[in-house]
Amino acid sequence: MNNCDNLTLTHLKHVYTQGRATPRELILGLREKALQSKDYNAWVTLLTPEQLEPYFKALESQSPDTLPLYGVPFAIKDNIDLAGITTTAGCEAFRHTAQQSAHVVARFIAAGAVPLGKTNLDQFATGLVGTRSPYGQGKNVFNRDYISGGSSAGSAIATALGQVTFALGTDTAGSGRVPAALNNLIGHKPTKGLLSCTGVVPACKTLDCVSLFTLNAHDAASLFDIAAHFDADDAFARPNRFDNRQRYFSGKAPTTFTFGVPNQTEFFGNTECEALFKKSITLLESLGGQAITFDMAPFIEAAKLLYEGPWVAERYLATQSVALDTMLPEIQTIIGNGNNGRASDAFSAQYRLAELKRRCDKILASVDIAIAPTTPTVFTRAEIDAEPIKNNSILGTYTNFMNLLDYTATAVPIGSLSSGVHWGITLFHQAFSDIKLLNFAQALQEKTQLPCGANLPFSPSLEQAPTTGLPLPMQEAALTDIVVCGAHLEGQPLNWQLAERGGQLKSQTTSSAHYALYALPDGKRPAMIRVEKDGCEIEVEVWSVPTHHLGSFITQIPAPLGIGKVELASGEWISGFICDAYAISAAQNISEYKGWRNWLKNRP
Repeated sequence: MNNCDNLTLTHLKHVYTQGRATPRELILGLREKALQSKDYNAWVTLLTPEQLEPYFKALESQSPDTLPLYGVPFAIKDNIDLAGITTTAGCEAFRHTAQQSAHVVARFIAAGAVPLGKTNLDQFATGLVGTRSPYGQGKNVFNRDYISGGSSAGSAIATALGQVTFALGTDTAGSGRVPAALNNLIGHKPTKGLLSCTGVVPACKTLDCVSLFTLNAHDAASLFDIAAHFDADDAFARPNRFDNRQRYFSGKAPTTFTFGVPNQTEFFGNTECEALFKKSITLLESLGGQAITFDMAPFIEAAKLLYEGPWVAERYLATQSVALDTMLPEIQTIIGNGNNGRASDAFSAQYRLAELKRRCDKILASVDIAIAPTTPTVFTRAEIDAEPIKNNSILGTYTNFMNLLDYTATAVPIGSLSSGVHWGITLFHQAFSDIKLLNFAQALQEKTQLPCGANLPFSPSLEQAPTTGLPLPMQEAALTDIVVCGAHLEGQPLNWQLAERGGQLKSQTTSSAHYALYALPDGKRPAMIRVEKDGCEIEVEVWSVPTHHLGSFITQIPAPLGIGKVELASGEWISGFICDAYAISAAQNISEYKGWRNWLKNRP
């Protein structure tokens, strides 16, 4: 077996566990597939078989059950570093060999994924078209006369053509969403800061995001969970929230929900895109949604600030090491204007953005999600060549405001045009709504039943891929101490409920000598009961949990357990797990073991 038509995470796991292929066989076959489709201009660098061999060797001592991304092929936009491979950012004068992999790339490799190579892009990630590259214009996978979209052109093409399971892009102004829409993919632009930008060539450093291209939203949720790992070396990194993890991915929309629809939409004469947008509203209504119209004006005004405001100066700062005359003409024009503003202009724009964000946030607070066209229309490559700046700007009509306003966004396919090119909408909401949006995205995919990518089989399996389960770092917050004695102890099955809320182990100690310990009938939970005599000290741990997450933790505690005051051996009384006395009538007294762990280890 040299390759397969279904490269989704769930299917690949089955392929490997059933012994139908090895990573070496499958990925070398995909490399040949990529070479045969080189006229799409998806790749800047394909790893050689010799360069791929260390990745295959590393997997030989592992198995699909031990690594969540065992043998999963992926592509890396060529402004993201891969150790030992050159990074060009789409400019030969910038080419250099990366000494180490970007943080997010390293995360995926550690999880078992194998990089197939580096993909083509609009130079310095400046563009939404995929044609601004010295390595050839990216071509749409459905109609080569049309643009692939950019700047993450190659990443979208490689994923849509079934050469990789997923691809990394970047998304500052829409670069992870426009190519997804035009090539029939999920394009997820995460909350700013959740995917590290260490090892990523900056475009606008305060706005940049690493994005994900996948065949379905299920895969995007699994990959997001692995990649959203706090990186202290990234000055703009943010820790994720406990409720924005794959654990909360269901692939379903709520039974009833509200969704915002812009009161004004411009399609620049493209009636087919307009019809598909109306179809998307109908689809969401059929899922149980109620459409609520909102004022699009403040969002559009915010979008214009990106290129008409001072943020262009960030692109100038990011490329100072490269001579302007080594860049493509359109890039020279855009970046060359980035050093012409005044400091007062920057502050003035920030003040206006803050005002607009307050208005936009109020709108989003009134709906569960909002939608907009990903692009208002589509263009041929000839049309972009004729009007490179104007038509590129049109493509960003509904994408440019997202990062300025600190929103999360997911591009979802809706249908195809008469040209064969695909089109879709973007779901968006406030920061840390990644999993919520991906749930809606998967529900829409289930509803449309579109083939994935370039007519690959629709395979939305919701079998949960294993994740790394890494605890999140503490967020600065008021803390509350909680005493735990059973399944929430470190290393026990429910400890994640504390860790994912930012909880940290404060101490390992014992209760006072006034407690008895029982194993509840299910054998999975203990009950610690205060007694007046014949008690003993019970092993406990004290965990510090951010107070603002405490309510959601307590609501997950099932009867007969609850939270009350527990006396420690030190004499201190701290909130912790207690049990209603009625429950012990059918429970087993295990006090002699003096702790839940010891009972689990030695129970009959």
